[in-house]
Amino acid sequence: MEARSPLIPSFYVPLIFFFQADESRGLTTSNHVQISEQLKQSLSNTLTSFYPLAGRIHGENIIVDSCDSGVEFIEARAHVQLMNVIQEPDMEDLKQYMPLDPTTGEARRLLVVQITFFACGGVALGLCFSHKITDFTSIMAFANAWAATCRGETEFSGVSFNLESYFPARDFPGSDFWGFLLSDENYMTKRFVFDKEKLAALKQVATTSSLKDPTRVEVVSAFIWKHFMEVAKSKNQEENKTFAALHAVNLRARKLPPELLQNVFGNCLMSGLAFSDASATCDQDKGVQEFQDLVRKLRSSFKRISDDYVTEAQTGDRYLNDLYKLFSPILKGELEYCSFSSWCRFPVYEVDYGWGNPIWLCTTALPLKNLTVLANSRCGEGIEAWVNMNKDNLEMLETEIKLISTNSLKDLDF
Repeated sequence: MEARSPLIPSFYVPLIFFFQADESRGLTTSNHVQISEQLKQSLSNTLTSFYPLAGRIHGENIIVDSCDSGVEFIEARAHVQLMNVIQEPDMEDLKQYMPLDPTTGEARRLLVVQITFFACGGVALGLCFSHKITDFTSIMAFANAWAATCRGETEFSGVSFNLESYFPARDFPGSDFWGFLLSDENYMTKRFVFDKEKLAALKQVATTSSLKDPTRVEVVSAFIWKHFMEVAKSKNQEENKTFAALHAVNLRARKLPPELLQNVFGNCLMSGLAFSDASATCDQDKGVQEFQDLVRKLRSSFKRISDDYVTEAQTGDRYLNDLYKLFSPILKGELEYCSFSSWCRFPVYEVDYGWGNPIWLCTTALPLKNLTVLANSRCGEGIEAWVNMNKDNLEMLETEIKLISTNSLKDLDF
């Protein structure tokens, strides 16, 4: 099998499922060997239906699948309590529950797995998927299929690997641009929590007569984008730059009829593009208007990726042209950008390998500059934002997020 994917950089998507010890479900310190063997066998069985994940990447843009290559499976033990790890998570500490550091090197192996057994009997299942062939929808399809196989269930609806028949490969002159976006030592990833009260406050600010019912993802993304711009403008006050936000959009629900792409495996996504040339202001009312405007622009960028837009992308170069118009000014230093990916609509807390639902799911250090991953909090009412930016951006975000509350909106730096 060969597949070209020049529009997707070769980096890993890291995630970790944490499962609490449960004697009634057989997750105890006494049966770790049995659990490990069960995971390996069920992984092997599941890979027969997701055979590309056992392959390797060769060359610049070509994925050559070899079923004999297999998936690396690492087993580790941590002499700590699981709850101590997740109550006050530390980014450097979380890395040890991953099979590799996702911020270093190219993702030549398409899937790497690590199971870590805690002293209390709980486990952490760390997965690194190559983004070269998988989006988060595909990742969750695999995780759920593997979990079902591990539970002893044999029913599986299957997936389709014919994405290229819907979106034929095209040459793209900016395909080497992704190397420019890779993170470096000046960037770090930090986790921020927007709880129920903070989300309600942001929605209250964003709501206008022309913008009804802003979503959690819209207001959090706009909030992070706005403060990203504020830091950039404070450093370059004499420059009049354009700012862009890229938000990953799943095409499976955009293309009609919806069932056409429903079970397609691969990177079935596009980036919604929103732009702003807002000038710096200290006026609070104008700041509120700017925030509302950013929410509107994000919503419009989502809506723009319609069935008609996707169809034009299939038969022509509309999407490629849009990306090239973005890449060129970034390389020239005329445009500052940040990108977002939302996992909030995925049932990540329902993945059950037979030990019950995970007590927490997280990502770790992110490999792209100015990338934010949004995921549901454990209670389901909040959002965890994993933000990879430079220190100045992270410090401003931390300060402003602490100020958000329903009763003190006037304190926000709008």
